Amino acid sequence: MASSSSAFMVICILHSLIAVTCGALMMFYMKKVYMFGHRVQTSTKLLGSTPHDQLLIKTSNSFSGLLLVAIGFLLFMVSFVKDHDFQVFFAKGRTLLHLFMAMWRIYFERKVEDISFGGHQ
Repeated sequence: MASSSSAFMVICILHSLIAVTCGALMMFYMKKVYMFGHRVQTSTKLLGSTPHDQLLIKTSNSFSGLLLVAIGFLLFMVSFVKDHDFQVFFAKGRTLLHLFMAMWRIYFERKVEDISFGGHQ
């Protein structure tokens, strides 16, 4: 029981660090992250074509990053909970959330590839 509790703590802290790091990158370095993950032409399209679109996208990215930072802090706090039933419940919820995020990511990346190659949908 002690090893599963410490494994839960390590996994939560690792997820916390990843969430806070990704959130900070989204808030402050999104243009560089887009250029790293996609070609320059695609990243330019993803950042918006008009100043109004660019402001909306930057605001959206900032709030998404802030949400990730908040989730990171929440995960850090949850990592110290010792109740085994809560740990099991929380782990199942996190697994389900990761599955939904993976499905959304696959869908989203297809749309980004359509933008990259000039397709319209």
